[in-house]
Amino acid sequence: MAISEAYLAELKDRCDLEAVVSRYVNLKKSGRGMAGLCPFHSEKTPSFHVMREEQYFHCFGCGAGGDVITFIMRIENLDYLDAVRLLAEMAGMPMPEERADDGVAALRRRILEINREAARYYHGVLVSEQGRRGLEYFTARGLSAHTITAFGLGYAPDRWDSLLKHMTEAGFTPEELRQAALAETGRNGGWYDKFRNRVMFPIIDVRGGVVGFGGRVLDESKPKYLNSSDTPVFKKSRCLYALNAAKSSNETLILCEGYMDVIAMHQAGFTNAIATLGTALTTDQARLMARYCKQIIVSYDADEAGRIAAQRAIGLLDEAGLGVRVLRIEGGKDPDEFIKTHGADKFRMMLEKCGGHVEFRLTQEKAKYDLSRPEQKVAFLKKAVEILASLSSPLELEVYASRLAHELEISKDSLIMEAAAVKKRGGQNREKARLRKEISSAQGAGDRVNPEKVRHLRAANAEEELIALLYGSPALLRQMDALITPGDFVTVFNRRVYEALRAQITAGGGAELSMLNAQFTPDEIARITGMLVKWKVSGTSAEARDLAGVIKFESALQRNGQAIAEAAAGSAPEDMNNEEFRNMIKVINRAKTEEKNGGGNC
Repeated sequence: MAISEAYLAELKDRCDLEAVVSRYVNLKKSGRGMAGLCPFHSEKTPSFHVMREEQYFHCFGCGAGGDVITFIMRIENLDYLDAVRLLAEMAGMPMPEERADDGVAALRRRILEINREAARYYHGVLVSEQGRRGLEYFTARGLSAHTITAFGLGYAPDRWDSLLKHMTEAGFTPEELRQAALAETGRNGGWYDKFRNRVMFPIIDVRGGVVGFGGRVLDESKPKYLNSSDTPVFKKSRCLYALNAAKSSNETLILCEGYMDVIAMHQAGFTNAIATLGTALTTDQARLMARYCKQIIVSYDADEAGRIAAQRAIGLLDEAGLGVRVLRIEGGKDPDEFIKTHGADKFRMMLEKCGGHVEFRLTQEKAKYDLSRPEQKVAFLKKAVEILASLSSPLELEVYASRLAHELEISKDSLIMEAAAVKKRGGQNREKARLRKEISSAQGAGDRVNPEKVRHLRAANAEEELIALLYGSPALLRQMDALITPGDFVTVFNRRVYEALRAQITAGGGAELSMLNAQFTPDEIARITGMLVKWKVSGTSAEARDLAGVIKFESALQRNGQAIAEAAAGSAPEDMNNEEFRNMIKVINRAKTEEKNGGGNC
């Protein structure tokens, strides 16, 4: 679906980038713009910047970038059209008439319709005679009728085609059910339901759409829990169960291990409980939580597996900039069991007194050593110092170092000195890694957006700078057309960008990122934004002429290496006119001078 430039311009006017980003990121003034912790990668020092005047964002850490549409595409995991729809809803603007729809957007909407109807079906079965077994399971777990309805719980009958029959009668095809991860094909080519003889947990995103399902068996078959496979609307690593209900509770979320823990906690009044979907916490899930709260209470099972999972989760949550406390459950294996045994009031008291993650980590490490033996005591202290070195607050370091020093009868100052040394070594290693990454990136190594850059570095850099020049000075297009054509570009990606910008300007508009979102992926838009940030152009005809000369020279080099080699040696090939020859020699001399001086624009 083509959206007019006028519509997009009005949409961007109504959806100021800073205002939209502030819904997800805590921004603070930085120079002429705003800065904050990037929502797309883990960091503790802000590298995410919003350029107010230019109305685009760029992260100097991970390279993410673009305009307000790109931001919504990334942060909400939406395609282009759905991102525009969401912004239009924010702005109170109707979408333009949809004559031709985008295939991906249409598929997403169809899958959401399928999931909603499937959720209704599973719930209907649960409260019918056919679903008695599933209802007995939930009732035995202490769930009320109100809770069962509130969470839309259901039951998938122990039949091969129960859902298939219902959904085909409702107008959906088996292939559509496969795309929604609700049906599969057997060896003989026949179709069957993916979920059978399982109590069903609909997974609902923060916008209220049913994006997937989790199912638990009621017998001894494996796997015990089964989640939907990834679809265009569902990625297990990016979703959190019950976040749709918990996100507006308060500034603290309680992170549990499973569906039933969350449901039992909500029923007991702890409506800020959420869970991962049967797997270990992921970086994406930690960043998702950071959008809605400032602190996480980790409430995992009290067994060894739960303690190991909590240790891993602490690191990811801390990296996402969240405060972390850890609930140590007493007298029960998991939150659901504790609440049933001891009641909601005692659970609330336990929540209120749960300690920070540093105390939890130190206690976990201490349990591994016999501190009465000197060598074991030293081994524990080395681990403890590593934990202390991870603290960013001097006050926290002072408190925990003092406690350890008192317990183990050693000098507090020695602990703090050792922690500082460990922290310094870690910082040096991170800086080295950052520099290696920067150098590798500058040389185009591992570039997925423009894989040709590493082989044609000088040409690619000149192309990027020319693109930045055209974006900032569209009035130069006529002069650029006299100097260079898109066919002269060496790398395919940069040629696409130049052609798209040129078409925009030729059509009578200015250069706008918003008009590129429909043609380029978020990663490609991020690269274009990176060009605008990286290359500080003067906006002059002379600059355009020099850059065009570099590109044409490199292009000619690719087409006819021998001819250029002869030009560099001082003799022009017969098919090269004098002006071409002079320009190429000029470029060669400029390149030699830059190399002698240790750098240059390219």
